[in-house]
Amino acid sequence: MKNVTVSMDDAVAEWARLEAARRNTSVSRLLGELLAEKMQHDDAYERALQDWLHRERSWSSDGQPYPGRGAL
Repeated sequence: MKNVTVSMDDAVAEWARLEAARRNTSVSRLLGELLAEKMQHDDAYERALQDWLHRERSWSSDGQPYPGRGAL
């Protein structure tokens, strides 16, 4: 576990203190959990994007324009 110093606006610090109290935890643990959630979300998004980018496409265009919305 690493200790870090974080600088933030007074309003943000006040929100963090209140949110931590509401969750019955410390500001330090709250920030750690929020950052871990953000990291997991970003990692999942990046994996999904890379999967989509590297997926073989089952569709292709024959050079003709795709139908517009009014065609249905």
